[in-house]
Amino acid sequence: MNVDVIIPALNEAEAISRVLADIPAWVRQVVVVDNGSSDGTAEIAARAGARVVFQPKRGYGYACLAGLAVLEHTDVVVFLDGDYSDYPAEMERLVAPIMANQADLVIGSRLAGQMQEGAMLWHAYLGNCVLSWFVRLITGCQVSDIGPFRAITWEAMNNLSLTEGRYGWTLEMMFKTVHKGYRMMEVPVSYRPRLGKSKVSGSLQASLKASLVMLATVARYARP
Repeated sequence: MNVDVIIPALNEAEAISRVLADIPAWVRQVVVVDNGSSDGTAEIAARAGARVVFQPKRGYGYACLAGLAVLEHTDVVVFLDGDYSDYPAEMERLVAPIMANQADLVIGSRLAGQMQEGAMLWHAYLGNCVLSWFVRLITGCQVSDIGPFRAITWEAMNNLSLTEGRYGWTLEMMFKTVHKGYRMMEVPVSYRPRLGKSKVSGSLQASLKASLVMLATVARYARP
């Protein structure tokens, strides 16, 4: 089974080489999408052996879509942040249920796993709890997190027709997966304080803005 990894990155020079070094050897290809970095993230990633794609239009979803656009046929796509808060070595936890034909989308739940102190600030924790409650209510799937560390089959990924360019990307994927009849589940993953400064959760104002966008995404995709 071929597994490709997409890592959206914006000014992650401090972390990206460590992220890439911890990715399992069985991964076929790693694509780092530079989302307008000014700190040499792209150069560091290229030296570490990643395929680098540039997406100057800011937004997590836009970066993920740019990464998907350069992939050829694969079996599984894993999305992973470039800040070293997730544990790339735990990727097998996400891929295993897909290989066992138990799921089409697997979410890595930080809230259900081992989270180090200070890894997630209170407002980010609260936001994840509220948003995952909406996902449970609407889809019936027992998820506790909307985390970005996730794996999805190539077939499902191509049939979801995702369009959200910013913070709503992860939620849109979850809702459309269920609405289109695919199977979604979560597995616990570990989580640690990120390297470098967060663009969203490190700021209460930015977190509130992101939460409002995500709530609008919930309303937009609550119905099939």
